Amino acid sequence: MAGLSFDVLRTGKKYRLTNFGERHDFIIEHILGNGDFKVKDLHTLEHYHLKELITYGKGKDFLLEDIY
Repeated sequence: MAGLSFDVLRTGKKYRLTNFGERHDFIIEHILGNGDFKVKDLHTLEHYHLKELITYGKGKDFLLEDIY
């Protein structure tokens, strides 16, 4: 199944990332100049960088999709 690429992510929009069996729902807070994003988890309200979720690569189940 085809998902979104990182270059179409927008500030204020909600997304879901599935990777290595883990699912993360987040909202984009800031687009950083180095191609990374500052995000806020929708469930825990924790702040982190999106690249932290793909530090160990992209699994077979990697999927980035928008949620409403």
